[in-house]
Amino acid sequence: MKAMILNEYGESARFQPADLPEPAVKPGHVVVRIAATSVNTVDTMIRQMGTDLPLSPALPAVLGMDFAGTITEIGEGISDFAVGDDVYGCAGGLADLQGALAQYMLADVRLIAHKPKTLSMREAAALPLVGITAFEGLKRAGVATGSKVLVQGGAGGVGHVAVQLAKHFGADVYATGSGERQLAAIERFGGTPIDYAARKVEEYVAEYTDGAGFGIVFDTVGGANLTSSFEAAALNGNVATTVSLVELDLTPAHFKGLSLHVVFMLIPMLHNLKREDHGAILASLAEIADSGALKPLLDDQSFGFSDVGAAYGRLTSGNAIGKVVVEI
Repeated sequence: MKAMILNEYGESARFQPADLPEPAVKPGHVVVRIAATSVNTVDTMIRQMGTDLPLSPALPAVLGMDFAGTITEIGEGISDFAVGDDVYGCAGGLADLQGALAQYMLADVRLIAHKPKTLSMREAAALPLVGITAFEGLKRAGVATGSKVLVQGGAGGVGHVAVQLAKHFGADVYATGSGERQLAAIERFGGTPIDYAARKVEEYVAEYTDGAGFGIVFDTVGGANLTSSFEAAALNGNVATTVSLVELDLTPAHFKGLSLHVVFMLIPMLHNLKREDHGAILASLAEIADSGALKPLLDDQSFGFSDVGAAYGRLTSGNAIGKVVVEI
């Protein structure tokens, strides 16, 4: 099969075409013919940092965690899927799991679900990592009908899905962004847009919560922005974050009695822990998408198999609006 591989890690690393053996099916797994894969921030981090990250695969490496495609082979012990089924998931591209930047991929059946019928392969490939992350973060933070939710970075990969899911779960949703395109996207997905570059936290907390704060703050920006999330949260509120790699004074969280939830959705893949939870979440996301309440935002630039390097560059440039997808 054809694949795009890395023979080295680092800023100068380039994807190279290669011929690799097709994966052999095994019990509890399926072989998928890949139609599309999306690029996530963690993919670009692996490419740049390599063995400095404990989750990076050995070289030569086939990256690509998210995928959508069609099952070509079924392993023993599987009854919920059949050859020819269109599926999607996040099942490789780290540690010892081959990624989706190839024509075929072996996937643990617990990490996949049937593709949403109303989404194209490109759209479905954009959803797994960010969708699972957003779903898990909101659920751990206790989202419910009537919740007042603030999504930090509401036009980003995880953020734009979190806005839609929070709305689907019956929450009153607000989201930060900047620039006309981001703010318009937030509004289109059902959130009240807040221009973080033009407004202080105390200002929009006063306007939208009468100074009480948001019961749930989903921070997809991380770093120093966690301080803003603590400031925006209500007493005894919940803060979920996807980026907590920072030294931080938790004093504001202490005096507000906040609960902090760190979401690292790669744990099931890395440690073979409760992988079936991801399959169940993907099945739920497919139902939500097919109900019309969830649609991934795709960047307006298209990339083919030979354009993988350009696709990674598009994401790291900061100019992409929506998910960057590579069609295989």
